[in-house]
Amino acid sequence: MKNNWQTKKLGEVCDILDSKRKPITKRHRTSGKYPYYGATGILDYVDDYIFDEKLVLIGEDGAKWEPGEKTAFIANGKYWVNNHAHVIRPKRNIILDNWIVSFFFLNDITKYTTGLTVPKLNQANLRNIGIPLPPLPEQHRIVKILDEIFEHIAKAKENAEKNLQNSKDLFESYLQSIFTNPSSNFENKKIKEIAEIKGGKRVPRGYKLKYEKTRYPYIRVADFNDYGSVDLGDIRYIDKNIYEQIKRYIISTKDLYISIAGTIGKTGIIPQELEGANLTENACKLVFKDNIYNKYIYYFTKSRGFIKQAGLSTRKVAMPKMALSRLGSILVPIPKSLPEQKSIVAKLDSLSSQTRKLEEIYTKKIKNLEEL
Repeated sequence: MKNNWQTKKLGEVCDILDSKRKPITKRHRTSGKYPYYGATGILDYVDDYIFDEKLVLIGEDGAKWEPGEKTAFIANGKYWVNNHAHVIRPKRNIILDNWIVSFFFLNDITKYTTGLTVPKLNQANLRNIGIPLPPLPEQHRIVKILDEIFEHIAKAKENAEKNLQNSKDLFESYLQSIFTNPSSNFENKKIKEIAEIKGGKRVPRGYKLKYEKTRYPYIRVADFNDYGSVDLGDIRYIDKNIYEQIKRYIISTKDLYISIAGTIGKTGIIPQELEGANLTENACKLVFKDNIYNKYIYYFTKSRGFIKQAGLSTRKVAMPKMALSRLGSILVPIPKSLPEQKSIVAKLDSLSSQTRKLEEIYTKKIKNLEEL
């Protein structure tokens, strides 16, 4: 800290106006045009106001008081504040509103909070927070620099998020076009016409799956990832005795799994390492007939046509379980020849791979910008 800077307690450089704030329960609020503020910002709009000036609001609870978290913000005009945000009026002849906001954004003030389960920043501790205080011109200069930096970071993050979404949209558009506008050599087939639908099997009641590796992996819905396969990092196992009881309920790399309970509609193909693994009762497998490529059907399960027919897009409440009969009646637009199915899959694989690479790049960039 520079020689001409001081450190002052927040209570010395601000007036605390908490006594004026007042909560309104949701059922007692009347809708209006005035912002209703809480710990994290505007919660609602109401028909009356308490404050009619520019003030700084600081979250009392419900927020993290760590660097990079928005715990303080400026409110202006007419508005109402509940009792989850402190209300302070800076003494503007010695401290800027934005200096306070920047201080809370860039500093860890968890040491001033109390309570383990629900940490709170009480008024006494708020008053005692030490804040570095350079002369006003220096505050103006630093705040201007910070504003410019944050603006550039926000713009870069916005562009990265837009590019991330564009890459996803490109793949999604191509995927949907295949199944929405099939060519003349496609035919519609019900799933039950092209595959046998077989359920998985639960382990006997009371039996606990093993963490120790055996020859008999047991695949759960929790192991299904978002990219059409199974994560190998947390696979559980069964012993030989249990395997002998449920050995008919295994899955092959030539099949397609579909989760039918819990998280419904997750689909994919198991990796070679899990060939012959047992499958949970919360999923089923499609065992395909000749001239059907399982990965083509996997991509179809990502289409709007499958999602709509399976009832996964319109349900208002959680579906307890997907009926296998409903699954069997779903129509699939499918090329008559196996080589054409594989050609379409090759194009989708290539585009999917490129999309995932772009997602990794932009996701990492967004994370770096957030850290910056």
